[in-house]
Amino acid sequence: MLAALFKNLLRQRAPAPPARAHDPASPLRLHIGGQQPHPEWKIVNVLPGEFTDYARSCTDLSIFPDASVAEIYASHVVEHLGYQRELGRALGEFSRVLEPGGRLRVSVPDLATLCTLYLDPALDADARFLVMRMMYGGQIDDADFHFVGFNEELMRSYLTRAGFTAIERVADLGLFADASRLVVAGRPISLNVVARKPSAGSAPDGERVDA
Repeated sequence: MLAALFKNLLRQRAPAPPARAHDPASPLRLHIGGQQPHPEWKIVNVLPGEFTDYARSCTDLSIFPDASVAEIYASHVVEHLGYQRELGRALGEFSRVLEPGGRLRVSVPDLATLCTLYLDPALDADARFLVMRMMYGGQIDDADFHFVGFNEELMRSYLTRAGFTAIERVADLGLFADASRLVVAGRPISLNVVARKPSAGSAPDGERVDA
């Protein structure tokens, strides 16, 4: 049951409207790895498809000028990037294209929670297999493998190194009905974080401040 629920969540597709050029008068918001079309968000996905506005890796956002993006949303994406090079490149690109004061909302599987769940004797074999897939990826295509596991401390460290401030863990990112809201055995399994690119003239310090 849990495995089927998770599979349906990942494969859910909403009908996409015809691709439209971005209106320069409106703030540009990027949904990295998105699958749910939204009039206020442009989807960047490594896999081309009818829902994708820009088919490319999030490690290369060179089509977007510096400080041209108001907000970035990435749910269950950055764990698919190798921590030696790709993860740092992607977070660096997020910081580069965001305007000063721009917001990053990021969600990843919370490895600390998943480890606790995996060891829970109350879980049956199917549920434990589902937890394992959340750790290592569903592996339904070449992009669906996980290369890094995050807890809050590690996520804060990577975001700080990429120059983000106002780093705050939140229960809900408040946007899309996706894996960021997934609950298994009564426990939310995602680490949801909001961070800011420093405003013009401020120095990144990695400390939590009021958003």
